[in-house]
Amino acid sequence: MGFLATTGKYVLFLKRVFSRFEKRTVYLPKIIEEINILGISSIGFVAFVSVFVGAVVTLQVAYNMENPLLPTYLIGLASRDSIILEFSPTMISLILAGKIGSHIASSIGTMRVTEQIDALEVMGINSASYLVFPKICAAVFINPFLIILSIALGIVGGWLAGNLTGICPTEEFLIGLQYEFAPFTMFYAIIKTIIFAFIITTVCAFFGYHTKGGALEVGQASTKGVVYTSILIIIFNYLITNLLLS
Repeated sequence: MGFLATTGKYVLFLKRVFSRFEKRTVYLPKIIEEINILGISSIGFVAFVSVFVGAVVTLQVAYNMENPLLPTYLIGLASRDSIILEFSPTMISLILAGKIGSHIASSIGTMRVTEQIDALEVMGINSASYLVFPKICAAVFINPFLIILSIALGIVGGWLAGNLTGICPTEEFLIGLQYEFAPFTMFYAIIKTIIFAFIITTVCAFFGYHTKGGALEVGQASTKGVVYTSILIIIFNYLITNLLLS
C-alpha cells in the first residue's frame, strides 16, 4: 500500500505541476536561473568524469580484445558504442541525480519546513508549478547538451588513452569511430537523457515538496529522492533500451 500511495501522490503532484501556470514572464527568468544552477555549474564535473571514464572504457576494451585475429580499430568502435549507448546517457544521469537531485530535494524541502511554500499558497500561487516547472524545463533543455559534451570528451579520453599507451594508434582509433556509425544511436542517447532529466527533477522535487518536520527530515527527503531516482533511471534504462534497440 505504501508504494501505491506514494505513486498516487506522485501522479497528483505532477498534475499540480502542470496546471495553473503563472505568466510566461514569471517563468522565463527562473528557467534561465535553473539552467545555470542545474546545468552550467555541472559542466566541469561532467567533463572531468567523462574524460577519465572514456579512457578507462578504452583500456578495458583493449584488454578484453587481446587477440591477433581482431583488428585494432575495433577498440575505437567498441569504445564509441559503449560511451554513446550506455556510459554517457545512463551513468552521467545517475551522477547528476546525486548532484542536482539532492540539491532540488533539499532546497524545496527547506522551503517546506520553513513555511515558504505555505506563504506562496496563501498568496494564491500554485507552488508546485512555480517551484518545479522551471526546474523540469531547465533540466530537459540543458541535460542533452551535457550528455553530448560527455560523449565528445569520453571519446577524446579514450583516444588519449589508446594513443598514449600505444594500444590503439590514432589512425586505427579514428577508423573505429567512423566504422558503420549509426546516427540513431545519438537519437537514442538524447531520448534517454530527456526522460532521465524529467525523472531526476520530478522525483526529487516530489520528495522535497512533501517533507515534514525539520532539518533531519530534509536530509532524509534528499536521500530518498536520490535513491528512488537512481532506481527509476535503471528501470527506465532497461525499458527504453528494450523498446528502441530490440
